[in-house]
Amino acid sequence: MNDLLRVEHLNKHYPGFALNDVSFSVKPGRIMGLIGKNGAGKSTTLKSILNMVRPESGTVTMLDKDFYGHEKECKQDIGVVFGGIDFYPLKKLSAITAVTRRFYQNWDQERYNDYLRQFSLDERKQFRSLSNGMKVKYLLALALSHHAALYILDEPTSGLDPVSRDEILHIFTRIVRDGNRSVLFSTHITSDLDRCADDITYIKNGRVLKSADRETFLHSFDHLRTDRDRNPLSLEEIMLRTERSDSDETAL
Repeated sequence: MNDLLRVEHLNKHYPGFALNDVSFSVKPGRIMGLIGKNGAGKSTTLKSILNMVRPESGTVTMLDKDFYGHEKECKQDIGVVFGGIDFYPLKKLSAITAVTRRFYQNWDQERYNDYLRQFSLDERKQFRSLSNGMKVKYLLALALSHHAALYILDEPTSGLDPVSRDEILHIFTRIVRDGNRSVLFSTHITSDLDRCADDITYIKNGRVLKSADRETFLHSFDHLRTDRDRNPLSLEEIMLRTERSDSDETAL
């Protein structure tokens, strides 16, 4: 089966920052983690993919379609969660859901109700009254309720307690179990990727440093090991040593 998502040569420039030639792909039935330190370009990459910010060049192929040419059609088959979005803070969840479900031809009210129960969400509450963690759970409930094939999430586990994080990661693994759907999510919590990621894309200073399946990815950084390392480096140690090396060079 073809890639569910193929990103090729994305470029986007801001004063003091740029995405440079970002390319990677997400295959069906896979969970890909997009990692990098704060400010590396993870959110900008996802927003460029979704045309929330317009890249200056590059292509995005989603579900075998040119996303920028078939954006409305493609969005029927993707679930998106971005942190820091407040919707209408004074509106009740029931009102927000009533508007949201009109956009999706395959909205599944029964599935949505199941997620409300699973996440202990009360639709009578105003969005602003939810904790950050509960806001993420509500956004996930919306994203998971229209039978999407591809899920794109920006820092979905940030701010969640360990039990809630485990719950979300378990949902990711269930999503891809049928081999037809995929998840792409950005994070700086490397332990989340250790538990569920099949593939990893590492963005550093606006460029893709490495994109590969997890085992290949980890071994590609063997050059960072020292004589004192008895075991392969963890993902966290790879990030620390890579970013530390960059900081040391800058200091010099």
